[in-house]
Amino acid sequence: MHIEYGLLIVKLTRIALIAIALMAVIALACGADSSSATDSTATPGEKPTLVIGGIPDQDVSILEERFNGIADYLEKELNITVEYRSSISYSALVTAFRNGDVKLAWFGGLTGVQARLAAPGAAAIAQRPLDTEFRSVFIIRSDIEADSLAGLKGHSFTFGSESSTSGHLMPRYFLNEAGVDPETDFRGKPSYSGSHDTTWKLVEAGTFDAGALNQAVWDRAVADGQVDTSKVKVLLVTDPYYDYHWVTGPTLDSVYGAGTADQVKAALLAMSADNPDEKAVLDLFQTGSFIATENSNYDAIEATARGLGLIE
Repeated sequence: MHIEYGLLIVKLTRIALIAIALMAVIALACGADSSSATDSTATPGEKPTLVIGGIPDQDVSILEERFNGIADYLEKELNITVEYRSSISYSALVTAFRNGDVKLAWFGGLTGVQARLAAPGAAAIAQRPLDTEFRSVFIIRSDIEADSLAGLKGHSFTFGSESSTSGHLMPRYFLNEAGVDPETDFRGKPSYSGSHDTTWKLVEAGTFDAGALNQAVWDRAVADGQVDTSKVKVLLVTDPYYDYHWVTGPTLDSVYGAGTADQVKAALLAMSADNPDEKAVLDLFQTGSFIATENSNYDAIEATARGLGLIE
């Protein structure tokens, strides 16, 4: 009798301890939920931060100033918190856009096509006037004798990023048109510098005999006295094509409210060089304004990329 009673007490004690442990776990879980809610920067009903991005085609300091300026401007115009987040590569930005982590991005012609294919419903909305007739520039060491693209055969060569329109796609197209196969006609395989300013620096330093890059970047570097033109010179400026542009993600309206994509477009098109603050930002884009564009303007870029096997 006493033994049975003792066993009963032990069993009841174990049950009580288990119950206490379960209550402790539930309390911790509730506490964690409460803590998460407290730590969130968003208040009930507040719209999430609109994240914007841009391809890393130039020096980081230029990109930071450029896109933080756009973020500040859009934040005032849209009454939404806007934040610029840098990307480590062209493809990383396309991936972030596809995943919805970036909902407004400044792409080149090729990356814009890639982004819209990856995120159906995305739209090209604005570009600079110069992007309707954009050009690449082929540069060469000053001590090399060549007067055409065919003269690059047998020399070392660097493109920019593999995903760059003006630093790779279109230069490769124009080389092919001139009868130069980059994979077999250069001295060694072509290199990929990763950015336009790196390309001209590598040629200037003699690391490569020649290269191709965005003409706007080249012109600014020369105008700013950054290039030693006794060491590197222009070989050829290409024919024009469509290039850089702003692209809105397909979920802008569902996340921020109907008409948000249109408001973003309107805000960008309304930027004016007559406003000192806006002019400072536009100057970083080497333009006096943005103009409207649309997806179909980049059909030729897509066709060229498919023809060269850069888009399947």
